[in-house]
Amino acid sequence: MGMDRRIAKKKWTTRRIIYLAAAGLGVLLVIYALLTIKSGQLRVDGERLTISAVQRGPFQEFIPITGEIIPSETRYLVAAEGGRVEKIFVQSGTRVKQGDRILKLSNTNLLLDIMYREAELYRQSNNLRDTRLELERYGIQLDQELARLRFEVTEAENRFKRNAYLYDEGIVSQEEFQTAENNFQYLKENYALTQRSKQTDVTFRHQQVHQLESSLKRMEENLEIVKQKQDELTIRAPIDGLLNLVEMEIGESKDRGVRLGQVDGEDSFRVRARIDEHYIARVETGRTGTYTFADNEYRLVSAMVYPVVEERQFKVDFNFQGEKPRNIRRGQTLHIRFELGDLEEALLLPRGAFYQETGGNWVFVLDKDGRRAMKRPVRLGRQNPLYFEVLDGLEPGEKVVTSSYENFGDAAELLIRR
Repeated sequence: MGMDRRIAKKKWTTRRIIYLAAAGLGVLLVIYALLTIKSGQLRVDGERLTISAVQRGPFQEFIPITGEIIPSETRYLVAAEGGRVEKIFVQSGTRVKQGDRILKLSNTNLLLDIMYREAELYRQSNNLRDTRLELERYGIQLDQELARLRFEVTEAENRFKRNAYLYDEGIVSQEEFQTAENNFQYLKENYALTQRSKQTDVTFRHQQVHQLESSLKRMEENLEIVKQKQDELTIRAPIDGLLNLVEMEIGESKDRGVRLGQVDGEDSFRVRARIDEHYIARVETGRTGTYTFADNEYRLVSAMVYPVVEERQFKVDFNFQGEKPRNIRRGQTLHIRFELGDLEEALLLPRGAFYQETGGNWVFVLDKDGRRAMKRPVRLGRQNPLYFEVLDGLEPGEKVVTSSYENFGDAAELLIRR
């Protein structure tokens, strides 16, 4: 019986040789790459790069903003006097005409104040009437007194003249003559004093009447003001428009000065937009914006810039310029291309993600054959959503890597594989 023969296993198979040859070739390629790439160079895949050409062309700085259509005129409904909601004539969302009643408040204290003022006015009016009657009676009494005194003065004067004649004739004594003269002088002086007293008293009483009349007039004016306040408890529409009331219930109390709602005019509209505070020094009135509505382009012009910054934004109001869209409604949103400058010729570089890493201070510029890109300092100026304005460092026709530089590290030169 013969023995089995052991067959020796081959150490170098064809497959093994191929694998070892491929691995060796890979090592050689790596060594070659390490020997040929200089410090600061980085090999990149050209298909993953965005390359843009520098060109000269028209440039206009603009920013995209969002605006909301609001009424050109809005009037707020404010409670001039506090009170209780007694009646609501129309509901929120109703179109109203100027002067229409909207709601009515009641104020018991105001009503009592009117009643008190009316009573005081009636009392003051009676006082004035009584004072005038008393002045009239007093004037008549003084006139009667003066008439009597004039009569007595005339009688005393006649008596004095007779006694003077008789005294000259020696018929009456000197004592009788002197008595007649003294009586005449007394009555004449008394008449003059009474006249002056009458004038003083009448002037004083006229002043009293004038003061009472002035006081009565002030009371009437104050009463009219209070009655006007009572009329203002009925809130009316200040303009034609759409009513927007705050939520309230019958019987609810409202303080003086509280806002009860508003009426938005519907005849004309404007657009209000919020813009990042970064542009607050650049935005001014008279600047143009464009927007598309129902596939048509329309224009706006900035009319009011509000300088107050809230939540890192400020507000700008725009007026419609030229034709405006039909059927626009309050609250609709418009996407506006707002121009910050005039259209002018400039050297342009398309926008790209490179700006996040470089801040616009440098870029990678391709050589003529497009296989290398060198790091180069540049100076960029204004920008819009499409382009940067190139101020220095680039020439027309040059090509720039504008995609992200995030994975380039500290490389100063890119070797581009095609």
